[in-house]
Amino acid sequence: MTTESDPVRAEGPSVVTDGGVEGAKLLVLDPAGEGKHGELPATWRPLAAQRQIIWCRLPVDGALSQAEDVLGDAEPGGPPIDVVAAGDSAEDALRLAERHPGAASHVLLVDPVPDESSDLAERVRSSGTAVDVLPHSTGEPYNRVPPPLPLGHPDVVAGITRILEDV
Repeated sequence: MTTESDPVRAEGPSVVTDGGVEGAKLLVLDPAGEGKHGELPATWRPLAAQRQIIWCRLPVDGALSQAEDVLGDAEPGGPPIDVVAAGDSAEDALRLAERHPGAASHVLLVDPVPDESSDLAERVRSSGTAVDVLPHSTGEPYNRVPPPLPLGHPDVVAGITRILEDV
């Protein structure tokens, strides 16, 4: 059963927010629907101390349209908005950035679906938005986690933190 058709994942709020209301934002497109009880995964709390996190739970109706609103409402020259997505939601993240040129500073992808997004990623890069692939599951037995690596995984948070600190 996929997360999109899993009724348990579709329970709860469509969006979970945490962190400061002003300043930099991190827009997360989560295909697994973590945060069902209205809280970010514990691994994300240090990031929430530095920026506002808007966690869009894609199995819930309305989550993607709320992500669209966040980028659509971005003010030119305003605080940076970085977008994070995993697996199949990578294409959604890239399409959002393409529809709103200049609104996203970065699109950070975890285990994106191979090759389907490469041309789209190049168009997003050419409009001035950085696109990076984060630490990901290799699918090897020692990983114990098949792709896509869950967004709450500590390696994902460490990768996001490293990229954002280098900016």
